[in-house]
Amino acid sequence: MSTATATKTKTYDLAYIAIFAVLIAICSWISIPMTVPFTLQTFGVFMAVGVLGGKRGSLAVLVYILLGAIGVPIFAGFSGGLGILLNNTGGYIIGFLFSALVMWAMESLWGKKPVIQILSMVVGLIVCYAMGTIWFMVVYTRTTGAIGLGTVLGWCVIPFIIPDLVKIALAFVLSRRVRKIVPMQ
Repeated sequence: MSTATATKTKTYDLAYIAIFAVLIAICSWISIPMTVPFTLQTFGVFMAVGVLGGKRGSLAVLVYILLGAIGVPIFAGFSGGLGILLNNTGGYIIGFLFSALVMWAMESLWGKKPVIQILSMVVGLIVCYAMGTIWFMVVYTRTTGAIGLGTVLGWCVIPFIIPDLVKIALAFVLSRRVRKIVPMQ
């Protein structure tokens, strides 16, 4: 690979990573009002990895988290700052990165077959739920008092399962279409 080609590839990588970090931010600002309102952040994470692949998708998620951590208001509700990551639900945001990493690992091991992509998104979501729930329990117990796993699951996971499965389905279909249209260098 020539130096010019390598530079062009790196430029494309940076542009794609930036675009998908912005996409995740925009998705975090979109709140769907229901009994328990939810955002489209996980959709953005699934799209990033689905379109860009594991490495660039994970980097896009990392850029999103780092921008939010330094105070750029890109988290849900136009919030930002380290305090958001350290509060009760910050573990779910950190879980996005681990979701992307799990999806990348599964893609590396078993390829990008449709069934593997769907399975990797589901497993990534479970990892995000697990990290966020553990984080929530630790922070909540430290700041408010002891809380049971069933209560936390009822507050933070169960209401979001169906919307998150819908987001996975949409991200799967859209990412496959986008990859056909947009040339990934």
